[in-house]
Amino acid sequence: ADSDHLWVCMVDTGKSQTHSIATGAQNCHVNDYVPVALDNATIAGGKTIKTGAVRGINSEGMLCSLSELGLTKNDFPYAVEDGIFILGDDCERVSGMDIRESIGLNDTITEFEITSNRPDCLSVIGLAREAAASVGQRFVVPEPEHVETKDRLDDLLYVEIVDEEKCYRYVGAVVNDVKIAPSPRWMRERLRASGIRPINNIVDITNYVMLEFGQPMHAFDIRFLEGNKVNVRCAERNERIVTLDGVERILDEDMLVVADAIKPVAIAGIMGGEFSGIMNETKTIVFESACFNGASVRITAKKLGMRTESSARFEKELDPNGCLLSLERALELVKILNAGTVINEVVDCNRSANTARLISFDSEWINRFIGINLSYIEQKAILENLDFIVNSNTVTVPSYRNDVEHPADLAEEVARFYGYENITNLPLTGVANGKLTDKQKYETLVNTTMLACGFSEIQTYSFVGSKCFDKICLPVQCDERNCVRISNPLGEDTGIMRTTTLPSMLEVLARNFNFRNPSAKLYEIATEYLPLGNDNLPEEKQKVILGMYGDGANFLAAKGVVEELLAVTGIKDYSVEAETG
Repeated sequence: ADSDHLWVCMVDTGKSQTHSIATGAQNCHVNDYVPVALDNATIAGGKTIKTGAVRGINSEGMLCSLSELGLTKNDFPYAVEDGIFILGDDCERVSGMDIRESIGLNDTITEFEITSNRPDCLSVIGLAREAAASVGQRFVVPEPEHVETKDRLDDLLYVEIVDEEKCYRYVGAVVNDVKIAPSPRWMRERLRASGIRPINNIVDITNYVMLEFGQPMHAFDIRFLEGNKVNVRCAERNERIVTLDGVERILDEDMLVVADAIKPVAIAGIMGGEFSGIMNETKTIVFESACFNGASVRITAKKLGMRTESSARFEKELDPNGCLLSLERALELVKILNAGTVINEVVDCNRSANTARLISFDSEWINRFIGINLSYIEQKAILENLDFIVNSNTVTVPSYRNDVEHPADLAEEVARFYGYENITNLPLTGVANGKLTDKQKYETLVNTTMLACGFSEIQTYSFVGSKCFDKICLPVQCDERNCVRISNPLGEDTGIMRTTTLPSMLEVLARNFNFRNPSAKLYEIATEYLPLGNDNLPEEKQKVILGMYGDGANFLAAKGVVEELLAVTGIKDYSVEAETG
């Protein structure tokens, strides 16, 4: 080609087909296996490849780099980042094969929508347990192979939990002679399929265990752990930490951190610190498998504006009993990947209550509650396949099922595996005796009367802004200005609970007038909130407010509507006075 850097490659795509393709990459060699996009192929980013002339040479496609396949160097560490992707021995190399099949992108990925009350299903183990139960089998969690070494922890690691209410358990282990390297392809593929970018063998192990067991983990470089100490405590006021994403975070006294003898090295349950990460020079690491209070993690993450895979799991309250098993699995993977030498001992600080939850079990009650007819044995089999322990008339709930607290929860477990579609439709019992309360009857009477008078019902927000009082010229010393204030308002105009409904009605009338509606007749059964002081809940009073403008909107018309409403509701002793001025 008429260029110093452009090469013309003859590419064999199988079935005796050869294509002429021009490329500027300099890392191609004869007999290399490379991904090629031919005419009309679409690469990552949506660009369509067309046959065309390049420097007078007909080019029938494009040789692809990692980025053009939607991959990064983390997916195939041996690849040249800015050059053509040369397929290595870990890929199937057959001319004409679909590149997705060759590099393992032809797998089937199933997405599950997990409800917030089932954090145990945010893992492969949890989903496998559910899948086994759905076919009437009991799933047994594989026990990690116990790693035996002659080394001892001695002075390598100390762990102390200062805030036992926010940290239930902290398990740590040490790995020496760490060999930082890319993870094997099978691990990289599984991480990538789960939406996690592969980094290196140690970091990938922590992420792999999180996906497998649902337990977030972290690995610290022991060089940056002052005093070889882990201190789980709350941060000091305005204490600072630079997190792994390079952002400096300012902490407060309510935020739980994992610290060493001097400084915080991670925000507990959310993200590690800048120097807590694993580097190429790392030789000794500390594996962390801990369980933190869900509400604490959620509040901290929200304050700092952070949302991670770890925090998304911790905030739903994880099982402290899963910490040790997850750590043992991580150590097993270290051995499988030949990533270092595991020290046999672990440090286990367990401050969890660790008491089994017992619930009474009555199969006949469950049958009546759901409307089915299953024997005790059948119900017991369903529960035991889900890892519940059934003993006569009591059930021991697995520690990871914090959503099961009452007999009705057991009934739900039975119902969903019995099959909702198999439950016979029955009429609701007690409906014939159902009736409106006196208050509901009164509100219905008010509504029907106002509608009969030609008014339309509106509903306005109970929270308003303090400026609304100025708009209705309310005196500064007026009692209505003493309001209940919202601690976390949506905005400046929604910071207090209203003590009068007048501004809300006037605002709706003004909006209708601005929209050029010629007339409006509106009413609302609105609630006013009157503060009682001393941190007591406010007194809530409901009032009917009317508003109107346009043809026929005057004092006498309004008076007539009010008199009609009072007559219908049985109120006789009243007086009507026009407010002027």
